[in-house]
Amino acid sequence: MYSKVTTDMHFNEREKEVLKFWQDNDIVNKSFHLRDGADNFTFFDGPPTANGKPHIGHVLTRAIKDLIPRYQTMKGKSVLRIAGWDTHGLPVELEVEKKLGLDGKPQIESYGIEPFIKECKESVWKYLHLWEDMSNRVGFWVDMKHPYVTYHDDYIESVWWSLKQLAEKNMIYKGHKIVPYCPRCGTALSSHEVAQGYKNVKEKSAFVRFKVVGEENTYLLAWTTTPWTLPSNLALCVNPHETYCHVRAEGRVYIMAKALVETVLEGKEPEILDEMPGTALHGLEYEPLYRFVEPDKKAWFVICDDYVTMTDGTGIVHIAPAFGEDDNRVSRENGLPFVNLVDAQGKMVAETAWPGVFVKDADPLILEDLKQRGLLFAAVPFTHDYPFCWRCDTPLLYYARPTWFIRMTAVRDQLVANNRSVNWMPDNIKEGRMGNFLENVVDWGLSRERYWGTPLPIWLCEDGHMHVIGSKQELLDMAIGEVNLPELHRPYIDQVVLRCPHCGKPMHRVKEVIDCWYDSGSMPFAQWHYPFENKDKFESRFPADFISEAIDQTRGWFYTLEAISTVLFDRAPFENCIVMGHVQDAEGHKMSKHLGNVVDPFVMLDKFGADALRWYFYTTTAPWLPKRFSEAAVQEGQRKFLGTLQNVYAFFAMYAQIDGFDPVAHPLDKVQLSLMDKWILSKLNSLVAKVDADLTAYRITEPAGAIQDFVDELSNWYVRRGRERFWGKGMAGDKEAAFATLYHVLVTLSKVIAPFVPFMAEEIYQNLVVNNVPGAPESVHLCDFPTCEEQYVDKHMEEQMEALLEVVQLGRACRNAANMKVRQPVAALYVKGASFESDYSDLCKDELNVKQVIFTEDARAFTSYKLKPQMRTLGPKYGKLLGKIGQHLQTMDGNEVVDAFNAGQTVTFDVEGTQVVLEAGDVLTEPTQKPGFMAQQDKGVTVVLDTNLTDALVAEGYAREVVSKVQTMRKEADFDVTDRIEVRYVCGDKLANAIEQGRDMIMNGVLAVSLNRAAAEDG
Repeated sequence: MYSKVTTDMHFNEREKEVLKFWQDNDIVNKSFHLRDGADNFTFFDGPPTANGKPHIGHVLTRAIKDLIPRYQTMKGKSVLRIAGWDTHGLPVELEVEKKLGLDGKPQIESYGIEPFIKECKESVWKYLHLWEDMSNRVGFWVDMKHPYVTYHDDYIESVWWSLKQLAEKNMIYKGHKIVPYCPRCGTALSSHEVAQGYKNVKEKSAFVRFKVVGEENTYLLAWTTTPWTLPSNLALCVNPHETYCHVRAEGRVYIMAKALVETVLEGKEPEILDEMPGTALHGLEYEPLYRFVEPDKKAWFVICDDYVTMTDGTGIVHIAPAFGEDDNRVSRENGLPFVNLVDAQGKMVAETAWPGVFVKDADPLILEDLKQRGLLFAAVPFTHDYPFCWRCDTPLLYYARPTWFIRMTAVRDQLVANNRSVNWMPDNIKEGRMGNFLENVVDWGLSRERYWGTPLPIWLCEDGHMHVIGSKQELLDMAIGEVNLPELHRPYIDQVVLRCPHCGKPMHRVKEVIDCWYDSGSMPFAQWHYPFENKDKFESRFPADFISEAIDQTRGWFYTLEAISTVLFDRAPFENCIVMGHVQDAEGHKMSKHLGNVVDPFVMLDKFGADALRWYFYTTTAPWLPKRFSEAAVQEGQRKFLGTLQNVYAFFAMYAQIDGFDPVAHPLDKVQLSLMDKWILSKLNSLVAKVDADLTAYRITEPAGAIQDFVDELSNWYVRRGRERFWGKGMAGDKEAAFATLYHVLVTLSKVIAPFVPFMAEEIYQNLVVNNVPGAPESVHLCDFPTCEEQYVDKHMEEQMEALLEVVQLGRACRNAANMKVRQPVAALYVKGASFESDYSDLCKDELNVKQVIFTEDARAFTSYKLKPQMRTLGPKYGKLLGKIGQHLQTMDGNEVVDAFNAGQTVTFDVEGTQVVLEAGDVLTEPTQKPGFMAQQDKGVTVVLDTNLTDALVAEGYAREVVSKVQTMRKEADFDVTDRIEVRYVCGDKLANAIEQGRDMIMNGVLAVSLNRAAAEDG
């Protein structure tokens, strides 16, 4: 039978009972295999790194990622849901460095690569239990017992296979390019990694004087935003197509762009001496700022290139070939030497005046040195976006490094086309954030000069021949001597020497590992150890039907998935993607430890429960918009939705327990349904159809809102209007219909809400179904999703009830405005702009306690409008007459004026000899009511309550107050809801007469067997 249901808000404790039920009965695993053999639905889970703690944003991602697969399972699909762990890369290495007290690559190599990677492998799982606990507690159902792990040899072997495919397509090359480089981590970053780490920073730019050789007191005036690169300066660059000039200011002659003279020399009374094209400056020599090393070629002269702009600076750009992509390009094109005075740790080298100083710390030292030597024209503060390492937060340097690249520019068109095949949500991601990124794709800097990662499977011989290994077997077949390889990681793999297939000489592996984003982007095939195993499984599960992550993954996992899939399979690896916004604090700020506004997900789960957090994320905004996390908002959603549903469920369970309601013996199709029953069943099935259609289309906020509205109407209209139906004796007629209907609604609703709030759905289903229906599935999550039963859908009925509810809402507002309790009956309610049939009028009369509902198209007998002049429009036209116009408007019939405006007409009258013509925008109208009536308007509907009371109406009001007081006394005396009582009363004659007039109504209302005017026996 039915367990007793509390109406407290302790959802967290009840959810833990549900978790225990799932665990004890292996429900999660049964769900995974429930649809084996059915049509496939594939979900790819983006792998988190388990050496960082989960945060509140991960509750959002899990809520969204769980919803769709759970729904698709209930729809009969065989849903793949495998967890994965991203285990390689800098985040793990940095954690281990911190633990071991190491700082940078030299110290790691002194410690030893082998013990270091062993520490990395252990560190990977540092917070695994927190991730598992959080995912379990949120109800995120993925297979965590058989996850894919990116450091496993089988996974690495599949990654190697893919890299060999790329090499055979001539997609991999080594380039000595300017790359974004992290000096702290000692490795280059890829463009999609750089995109994740920009910050707005304040720095100083430098305007520097470069002395022209052989010209007295003449300087080239150049500008740079990176003073630390000035010691490595080898040239200055001008735009060949722009006009330059000699300009005198403050006793010196400067050469600079004419267009920027006024900006740079403002207030210095500049005098332009002559003009010349940029080409005229080509080859002009200047004295170097620093001569720390002697270049091996000619340097320190002016070159030309179109990339120099006139938007800022002086029109002359300082060139340091070792730093910056354009610097490097123009240096090569002009035969300049290469000088780099910064080491791999981002520190000034020993040859400089600032050995060992980090470049950003060297900026003020260099500026001060130039100032002392009279070479600094100005140091100007400026704010700009600068990239920082997304892992360790160190400023990146654009630095010439040898790097292995994937030639992504060769497949740009295919990338863009494949991306357009994806159903992105929101749609603007397709051509916007993602599309723009792909349109401007650059070659992928694949290699990392690090230790803990998938080794780059490239071997080179001394003659420069290159071979890419694609499998463990190929490695063994080509190896020289015996191979003892405990795993495919450094340093073990570095010891394997191959025989060159071209020249027969030994080949050694390059030392780099690969970008760990390549690992995660390989998961569609590498999780299966494809192509070495599971070829059929991969092919049947690719592409994924659905993925979802936060918006930053457009430059991360989304991109790497698309890039690798395009090169290997020439198609997008997923078909539908929900892009999620980030979770911010209540003020809209990014959460960070620094700001102290980080929200602990476990604290929130203990406080509110998983369903409340999930519901908040489903309903607060569309998934892709930022979420301002607010405990108050979570609590409000819990109260409005979960609390309301809990109350309805508790109400039903209480009466079902009292009456021993057997759903099998009283099926819905055998009872006589009332109007309210038919209406709620129609609404229920319309809801089923909507939620089904929305979830099929990956819409989330819309069905959640519809469910919340339905529960509100179920509680505050259907149940509240029908409470008395559950009080009668026996189980027949109207009472049977009430039980059968509410039971059917709650059971169906438990299945509809199961993907959204899996815990509460399970609790309701267990109590109402499993405890009472033999042979039913043992969990709501092993049920089919409901189908819309069209025979119950009556749209006309829903429209009639909707109109009624609108009128009821306005009628209640009338009572509130008139300060008149609902228990006081009134003579009539007048309705304009809405109508409904007589059955609904009876409901309206009963709900609002009115004797008549009268529909009218003319509410003039009760309402009018207060008219005021609109100062903003009439002031310029009539000025001093405004006061007189306002007085005249007060004398006019408000209804007639509003009717004229509604008909598109003007209103004309005379004021002190001036004809005044008013349009609708010239008059402010405010609805008013005439004495004895109270009116309210909304959405084109006007409702008027007749507040004039007769003696009979007052007496009836007294009788209803008596019912209310007795009901309160019943509750305080702890009577059961079905107990019959005797009532005695002592009062004055006026109230006694009212009680006698309402005798039947009072006795029925309080379940009284007698009602007598006498003192109680105990006095």
